[in-house]
Amino acid sequence: MASFTPVDGMRRRWRSCVRITALLMGIGFAVTFGVSFFARELSFSVFGWPFSFWMASQGALVVYLVLVCVYARVMHRLDVRYGVAEDD
Repeated sequence: MASFTPVDGMRRRWRSCVRITALLMGIGFAVTFGVSFFARELSFSVFGWPFSFWMASQGALVVYLVLVCVYARVMHRLDVRYGVAEDD
């Protein structure tokens, strides 16, 4: 376990939180705008539907749900690492 001063530890935790949030928001942006921008070029089918239609109706929601779950797990691990986790 690393030894941190309270201020140094909170700065490191804050930087980690900002990086994780920026990364996950970038993925969400890519899913939201990237797929719809390139929808015409994505001309293959998933479960019998065109990929662009499937991604707009179902796929994006699944990706957002996964992003929320990843965010919650990573933030909990950071909280435990820096000693600010809530008791379960």
